[in-house]
Formats: sequence, structure tokens, C-alpha cells
Amino acid sequence: MRRLTRTVATAALATALALVSACSSGSDSADDAKGGDGKLEKVTYLTSFGNFGRDSYAWVAKDKGFFKEAGFEVEIKAGQGTGGVIQTVVGGQADFGPIDLTGGLLQLGNGQAKDFTAVAAIQQRTMAGIATVEGKNISSPKDLEGKKLADTPGSVVRNLFPTYARLAGVDATKVTWVNGEAQNLIGTLANGSVDGIGQFVVGQPTIEAAAKKKAVMLPYSNVMQDLYGNVLITSSKTAKEKPEMVKRFTAALLKGLEYSLANSKEAADILKKNVDATNPVSAAAELELMAAYVRSGNTGTAIGTLDSGRVAKSIAILQGAGALKQNITPEQIIDFSLAPKA
Repeated sequence: MRRLTRTVATAALATALALVSACSSGSDSADDAKGGDGKLEKVTYLTSFGNFGRDSYAWVAKDKGFFKEAGFEVEIKAGQGTGGVIQTVVGGQADFGPIDLTGGLLQLGNGQAKDFTAVAAIQQRTMAGIATVEGKNISSPKDLEGKKLADTPGSVVRNLFPTYARLAGVDATKVTWVNGEAQNLIGTLANGSVDGIGQFVVGQPTIEAAAKKKAVMLPYSNVMQDLYGNVLITSSKTAKEKPEMVKRFTAALLKGLEYSLANSKEAADILKKNVDATNPVSAAAELELMAAYVRSGNTGTAIGTLDSGRVAKSIAILQGAGALKQNITPEQIIDFSLAPKA
């Protein structure tokens, strides 16, 4: 009887140790998500372009604990457009950030940037465009001739403008561009210093609140179909060496995006809490306008998906317009194994 008791106890102990071992070695364990030592992994994230409602989902992911649940302590900094985000991520000063995919294709295809990898879509359709206000006599692309526009040097709106102009029948040589900073562009338009600015079309509510005038938007998507909007990027080195970390971060960020679209007013309040200059009404309105861009497209209903065929079409549009100096493929800019599945 005593021998039987010892046998049962030994078996029970072995089972318990096996369970503990299985839990500690599981890839979904809390310690594994935190780097194996229980500590949160520090990550720097750049917004796409300043701190507007359209970028509030990152602040939401941080405020609601989505990043922490995934094992990250995230510092969020304001980005300065596609070129600036790529440069900062590739240079190692940030780990992740969103860029306009078309802008990324232009940078890669013209030898201006390399060593970055897209891992998820933020918007399934480009939001790039030119914004102005009533009274500037701009109601169509052709009206931009003879006008002065402002944008950051690395913005996709500015870099894609020659292609947009060619397809829209505009003489790009008759349009003057001046430099501006992301957070100041709307103010520059509102005070009358320029006739228009490079801006995502969802910025309309923020422009109208600042300028006290009705905004006039010229979306690039009216003349260029099939172009994606923002995509999340990281360095090619990080994508190759830390694929599981990239997937965890991506999932947490997209969770923040989905929550923000479903709770736009709360998301705007969270942004206001972190960025004092925020206009919560305008920020919420931007998110509501952005929802159609995040969920549209032919890649299924899952947020974040990317389709190789659509990216190839985008490349073909740019090549047809003579905007790329070298041939590129979708796989050179996107790691489809890391992107969410449709």
C-alpha cells in the first residue's frame, strides 16, 4: 500500500512538472511575449504624419493596454511623412511606423530608400490628395496650375504629384511647391500663405475647423485606382530576425485601429489626453471618414491584409507613368508571410 502511494505521488509530480514545462515553453505565454524575462520590450513607433485623428489608433492601442498585453512598452513619436518615417526606421531611431505604400514604391523604385519592409495595410485605398478651401478658385486638378502648394519634402502627396498631374492632365511645371512641417500645414493653408496643401482626404474636418471655411479636396484616388493607403513598416533586419515580435506588435496595433473605428469619440478623447493640441470633434470625424478606406478593397474583410496582385497593379501604374527608374516586385517591399491573412 505504501509503495502504491509513492507510485501515485511520483506520477502526479511528473504530470505537474510536465504541465509547468509546457506552459513555460509555449509561444503564447506571458513571459515569452515579454522577451522571456517578464520585462516589457521597449519599442519606438512613429505616426504617419503628425498627430491627427487618423493616427489616433496607436495612442488607443497604448491607452487600452493592447501593446502591454502583447509584451511592449511603446513610445509614440510624430512622423513627418513617408520619406521621414522610412529614414527614421531604417536608421534605427524607430522600430515601426506607417508610410503610404505608393510613396514607398516610389522611394524604392527610384533608389531613394531601401532596407524597409511592409507587414500590414492600414488603409486599403490611398487617402493622398490636395486640399484647399473655398475662395482659392480650385475645384478641379487643372485649376492647380499657377498655384502655390505646401507639403513636407518626403510626403507621398508631393512625391506622387508628377504622376497624378500627368494622369489628370495638369502641367506640373506650372505648380509651385514650398516646404512645410506636418503639424503646421493646415495652419499655413488657413492663414492664406498658400493656395493648397498635401493632405490625406480625411483631414477635411480638421481643415474646416482651423480655416473656418469649407474645404475642397482633390483625392488622388479619383485618377489612380487600386493604390493602397498607409502600410505598417519595420526595418528589413527586424522583419527577418524577429518575425514573431513583428506579428505581435502588428496584431496589437491593428486591434487599436479596429477599436478606434468602432469608438471614434473615445479614440479622439484618448488622443486629446496625449496630444493637447487635438480638436476631439475633428479627430473623431477623421476616424469616421477613414473607416471606408480601412475596410475597402478586394483583399477580404480582415483589417491589415495585403494582396500581391493589387500591389503589382500599383507598380504597373507607376511604371506606365514613367515614375519608376527601375523594375521592382511586390515581394521587394512586402513580407507577405508577416501580413494578416484575408
